[in-house]
Amino acid sequence: MKTALVTGGSRGIGRAICLKLAGMGYFVLINYNKNAEEAEKTLLMIREAGADGELIQFDVADQNQVEQALSGWMSRNEGKYIHTLVNNAGIRMDALVMWMKNEEWNDVINTNLNGFFFITRFLIKDMILGKSGRIINVVSLSGLKGLPGQANYSAAKAGIIGATKALAQEVAKKNITVNAVAPGFIRSDMTKDLDETQLKAMIPMNRFGTPEEVAGVVGFLASDQASYVTGAVINVNGGLYT
Repeated sequence: MKTALVTGGSRGIGRAICLKLAGMGYFVLINYNKNAEEAEKTLLMIREAGADGELIQFDVADQNQVEQALSGWMSRNEGKYIHTLVNNAGIRMDALVMWMKNEEWNDVINTNLNGFFFITRFLIKDMILGKSGRIINVVSLSGLKGLPGQANYSAAKAGIIGATKALAQEVAKKNITVNAVAPGFIRSDMTKDLDETQLKAMIPMNRFGTPEEVAGVVGFLASDQASYVTGAVINVNGGLYT
C-alpha cells in the first residue's frame, strides 16, 4: 500500500483529494494545522469508506515543524516512504498592493510557496531512492493570469508553477512526476465569501466547480495512467481561462 501526504487535507479540496486517494488504495496522511475537528472528520470519512489513514499536524510554513513531524512519521514507519505528495495547503489574504501590509504578503508567500519548498525538498530524497514518486501541486487560476487584489497569492502560485516545471525536469529520470492542478472558482471555504451568482456569469460553464472535480484530476495524476505526464499544469476552471 502506497502512502500519500495531502497538506491542508482537513476541508474542501484537500478533503476531497484525501477521499479520492484513499479510494484508489492509498494510505493517506491528512495534514492540518489548527482545525483538528475537521481533520478528524476527514479521517472518519476515509475509514467509513473502507480505507485508512492518519492525521499529521504541522504548519507547512514552519520548516522546523515540517521536518520534525515528517521525521517522526518516518521513524515510526521504517522501510516506508511517502510516495505521493499533494501540496494543497494555502491561504488567501486579499488586498490591493497599495494597501497590502507586509504580513499579508509574507504570510501568503510563506504558507503557499515556502511551504511547498520545505515539504517537497524533505520528501523528494526518499522518492529518488525509491525510484518512484508523484508530486502534485494545487495551484490556482490566480497563478496563471493574476487576479486583482491577489498580487501576493498570484505571486505565490505562479512561483509554484515555475518550480513545478523545473523540478519535473530534475527528477524525471528517477520515475518521479511533478505536475500542477490549477482550479478556478471552486465551492470551498476559500471561496465562500465570493459572490457566486455574479462570478459564474464569467464562466463558460456558468457554475462554480466542486472539490471532487479537482480531486478527480489529482487522482489521475497520482495514478499509473499518468506515468508519462510531467511538468504539466492542468486547468480545472470551466473554461474561464485556457
